[in-house]
Amino acid sequence: MVRDVDLYVTVPSFFRCPISLDVMKSPVSLCTGVTYDRTSIERWLDSGNNTCPATMQVLNSKEFVPNRTLQRLIKIWSDSVQTQKDNRVDSSASSVVTREDIEVLVKEMRAKKDKNDRLSKFMCFAKESEENCEFLAKFDGFVEMLVGFLVGDKDINFLERVVKVFVLILNKVGDYKALRLLILKQNNDCLSALLAVLKQGRSVSSRIGALKIIEAITLDAESKKMVSEKEGFLLELVKLISLENDPRLIEASLSCLIAISMSKRAKTNLINFKVIAELRKLLTGGQKASVSIIEKALKLLEMVTSLREGRAEFCNDTACVEAVMNKVLKVSSEATEHAVMILWSVCYLFRDGDAQDALVKSNGLTKILLLMQSNCSPGVRQMSGDLLKIFRVNSKFSSCLSSYDTKTTHIMPF
Repeated sequence: MVRDVDLYVTVPSFFRCPISLDVMKSPVSLCTGVTYDRTSIERWLDSGNNTCPATMQVLNSKEFVPNRTLQRLIKIWSDSVQTQKDNRVDSSASSVVTREDIEVLVKEMRAKKDKNDRLSKFMCFAKESEENCEFLAKFDGFVEMLVGFLVGDKDINFLERVVKVFVLILNKVGDYKALRLLILKQNNDCLSALLAVLKQGRSVSSRIGALKIIEAITLDAESKKMVSEKEGFLLELVKLISLENDPRLIEASLSCLIAISMSKRAKTNLINFKVIAELRKLLTGGQKASVSIIEKALKLLEMVTSLREGRAEFCNDTACVEAVMNKVLKVSSEATEHAVMILWSVCYLFRDGDAQDALVKSNGLTKILLLMQSNCSPGVRQMSGDLLKIFRVNSKFSSCLSSYDTKTTHIMPF
């Protein structure tokens, strides 16, 4: 009965490509304003056609641009459909599961009898109350069984469901040190399974769940090193912070990157994976990036610019410097601290000329003066004072300061 769900899914007409009539995977728009799936329209144009298939207008240009808004809408709709399917499967499981049933269910799971059905029962049981979540977390051998399924199964749909159950009880596990040993001692097989969920998972919630599990077990330098050096893991996280993804997934990915990227090697790898360019996109994403995402993006940028290579790439990206300057005010006190620390490091401590020029172009003097008049922390005030010295010492900026002689002398730190 669950399989019939697919037959009754109504696809919004504008999600379908006018050529293939399938849901678009990579929607692009022609100069006529009509949107097609990239593969279909490329095939049409490569065949020698010079018209818009839907309107038959002759094309002034065969160039097309990605329709990011439609792509995000399709992604949200697709995730919603998948969630509905999961809920149908969950509701098909017996909703009346008692604590006495758990022992029998665990034995049946270990015997690999209808694993998906039993996982659904565990999920229903856990969702009923916090007490049930704690009961499962403390049930002898239950967590070990879930870890074993992560190691021993390659079916991505099953792995996603294991992760969802895992996350329901994660806050009740208590001893994360024991969980870390349990997961990381499996010759990285658990990490491989979680990486597979990140790469191939169809559900946003399961991918976020995989990130939460990783973050929960990275308690010390050794575990952070093991996770960050897992082949493909850092690169996948950098891909996940793209603005095209769900904001919840972006935020979870940033949190995980901050948690595991403490070593110099990890930061160097992130720089090589062009994380600074991705962070700049987040910082210039307008209303698409929440305050929390901006705070975490600035925190991660602060971490990678602690390395010489990171500072060099950051300073060469004028738009990124300007984006950080624009986040000094009107975001949050945490964002202000991270932004000022980044600018202070590259402009004052290491005296990078390109970064200083970008600071001026983004009206940095005015913003720092305003910041010093605000209720900022003593540390931010001290760094802001150091940044103002750059304008005074450098003759190129003297004209900028002259207009502030009468109005802002009272707040100048020198």
